Amino acid sequence: MSKRNADIEKWNVEDAQFWEQEGKHIANRNLWISIPSLLMGFAVWMMWGMITTQMQNLGFSFTVNQLFSLTALAGLAGATLRIPASFMIRIAGGRNTIFLTTALLMIPAAGTGIALMNPGTPFWVFQALALLSGIGGGNFACSMSNISTFYPSKQQGYALGMNAGLGNFGVTTMQIVIPLVMTVGIFGAIAGSPMELQSASGTLIGRIEAGTDTWIQNAGFIWLVFLVPLAFAGWFGMNNLRTITPNPGSPLAAFSKILGLYGVGMVTAIVGMLALSWLNMWIALPLTIVLTLVLLRLIPGDIKPNIQKQFAIFSNKHTWSMTILYILTFGSFIGFSAALPLSINVIFGNMMEATADGTLIRVANPEAPSALTWAWIGPFVGALIRPLGGWISDKVGGSIVTQIISAVMVVASIATGYVMMQAYNATYPNQFFWLFLLLFIVLFAASGIGNGSTFRSIGVIFDQQQKGPVLGWTSAVAAYGAFIAPRVMGEQIQAGTPELAMYGFAVFYAICLVINWWFYLRKGAYVKNP
Repeated sequence: MSKRNADIEKWNVEDAQFWEQEGKHIANRNLWISIPSLLMGFAVWMMWGMITTQMQNLGFSFTVNQLFSLTALAGLAGATLRIPASFMIRIAGGRNTIFLTTALLMIPAAGTGIALMNPGTPFWVFQALALLSGIGGGNFACSMSNISTFYPSKQQGYALGMNAGLGNFGVTTMQIVIPLVMTVGIFGAIAGSPMELQSASGTLIGRIEAGTDTWIQNAGFIWLVFLVPLAFAGWFGMNNLRTITPNPGSPLAAFSKILGLYGVGMVTAIVGMLALSWLNMWIALPLTIVLTLVLLRLIPGDIKPNIQKQFAIFSNKHTWSMTILYILTFGSFIGFSAALPLSINVIFGNMMEATADGTLIRVANPEAPSALTWAWIGPFVGALIRPLGGWISDKVGGSIVTQIISAVMVVASIATGYVMMQAYNATYPNQFFWLFLLLFIVLFAASGIGNGSTFRSIGVIFDQQQKGPVLGWTSAVAAYGAFIAPRVMGEQIQAGTPELAMYGFAVFYAICLVINWWFYLRKGAYVKNP
């Protein structure tokens, strides 16, 4: 093993001399391998929002509810897998974890490409692949936990903001790349034949009319081009910190721990999916989380005492307050990213038309804006502005920034709900599209800034041993937004009341305003403006 990727025994980044002479270089190298690896994780995890939109355009024989459920299932799996992933770094080591979790993404990427080659592929196959793509969502927790250990407290906002912010560009990258690669047979005969669009589609550069050949399978295959070299980069360029992971064991032993932890998450994600068919969502999701934690506590061997030690975060009240605030920020970002493409397709792809007896019915909108052309803008703004949120918070404090963006999100959610209602019931919905898109961009920008501010607060509130697991845990719970938003918005759009989803989100954001003020901004706050 070369020095570049050797395990590091001494690591004290709070020592200014060590940081300048040695630590900064190592930390930055790990960060700049971590960022594109995380970007690919987001791309594979969130690709179902765009894939299902194109499946609808190609006439795949699935209902709108089924298509929304694939996006939601990927969200459910990614969120659930973040719970065990938040404990991986201290059990298996950063280098071992990032390498393997990046390599595992090749399975859903290749599998999805193969499944999409045949429009007759059974729905359960797509469900299984959506579940496996949740690995990309889970990777966020271990990636953030890992990077938090490489940087001093004064640079937590910068480091975590860069890792998460640029990593989040995976959503935008996916939303731009997938529509483009579907227009060309870039993999030749190996990727199979094209299919013909039944409804108009689009790309970043314009509309694509019905009847055009489309290689939807490229939406899965394209990620292999990046995942293979990134896996090599992680193995040969990253490090395990022995001060954080005293006993990762051999690489094979570390890999078995990682697979065991993700295996627990997969089992409970499947149980959660089944529970959702029997129980109310607001009961099934907490049960899934609790079951995951219980099974993690029962894992035998040397993993057990390590996990039990990290469970100390749950006795800290700030773990729970920051979990709620991170749902506000990241939960909104990832939830809206998952739900927006298909929401555009359903709300603006149809319009009201009066029949001969005056009854209004919904019919196809021949001039509908394409989700594949416009949906990338919101996540792009949210990801782009995220490092800025961390930088501002390092200067003025995280909680004051969180308070401001919370107020903005309350107002923007109410306004968005109203515009969605108007568009859904309009005889010409296109007149509302630009205001709809602008309001969503505001929501994405506010949530992106808030991502940076909440990272800063966690980095200040918690010590070196706890902040990694806390980052992992809070991101795990917040990632359920990728399930909740498509589910709630899909149900309300189907019911003809899309505004109720947004009004419900506004109520939650108002509650977050009170929680943030009580814990971190009022006179006598537990920790003042961290």
